[in-house]
Amino acid sequence: MDKIYDVIIIGSGPAGLSAGLYAARAKMTTLILEKDKTGGQISGTEEVANYPGSIREATGPLLVARMVEQVEAFGAERARADVTAVELEGKLKKIVTSKGDFLAKSVILALGAKPRLLGVPNEKLLTGKGVSYCATCDAEFFTDLEVVVFGGGDTALEEAMFIAKFAKKVIVVHRRDTFRAAKSIIEKAMAHPKLEFIYDSVATQIIGDGMVQGVEIKNIKTDEVKQIMADPNDGLLGVFVFVGYLPETELVKEVVTVDTAGYIITDENMKTKIPGVFAAGDVRAKSLRQVVTAAADGAIAAVQAEKYVDALEE
Repeated sequence: MDKIYDVIIIGSGPAGLSAGLYAARAKMTTLILEKDKTGGQISGTEEVANYPGSIREATGPLLVARMVEQVEAFGAERARADVTAVELEGKLKKIVTSKGDFLAKSVILALGAKPRLLGVPNEKLLTGKGVSYCATCDAEFFTDLEVVVFGGGDTALEEAMFIAKFAKKVIVVHRRDTFRAAKSIIEKAMAHPKLEFIYDSVATQIIGDGMVQGVEIKNIKTDEVKQIMADPNDGLLGVFVFVGYLPETELVKEVVTVDTAGYIITDENMKTKIPGVFAAGDVRAKSLRQVVTAAADGAIAAVQAEKYVDALEE
């Protein structure tokens, strides 16, 4: 007979690993399925200075390694497999993967989300070398440097003002002639002494050899192309991209309830509309996506999964 796990966790970022830690520590038979590298988005973060208790020298990979060590110490199993289908209704859940089928009494969806990219040359190559998608994580690294922010919504303007606490100048580039942000946020941004604005423009390439030295942008109305280069005295230009996120919900969006942006809707206990199925981390509809909130989600989801499984066995 196939092994039936108490809980299967799909995803191995901070939410999935936190869920695995809490589940395994509660003596639940636990399997964490991971598609790619362990750690999710944080695995590409050079420094994690805003996770409680982490030292300034802590890197994303180091923090992930510590989480994995804890998870394995409590007996959680981990498997690298591509999940291709899920059957979540009923008391027994089936997870279909490239390595075979797995059965569980409960499932935690910690699928994550990925930043929407600009899609221009050198963007991926220079990510972490001047290109960032997280102001809270990386703004401090650009203290007294010039920064270019791409985006025009609430997040872009709010993050631009946050970055301006550190940077000496922030240039916001937006593809339209008006911002999509709330009026109050726009007014505050417009009044900020460190912010400058370029409208009707998109990125065409990021310039740099090893580190970002500039960006090339094009006006979509006039086709004028120009470059924004780093101050020669700095040698580095920061580029922050806030053009949206893409939740990794393709696998389950027809099964659970998602919002208009594709994020899984849960209650405060991480419960989806399906009994025994929970969601945690960046894949969930929420106001803040950080390592600390992902870890909290995972812990809550695991505790609720334990209660669900216990009730099944009574």
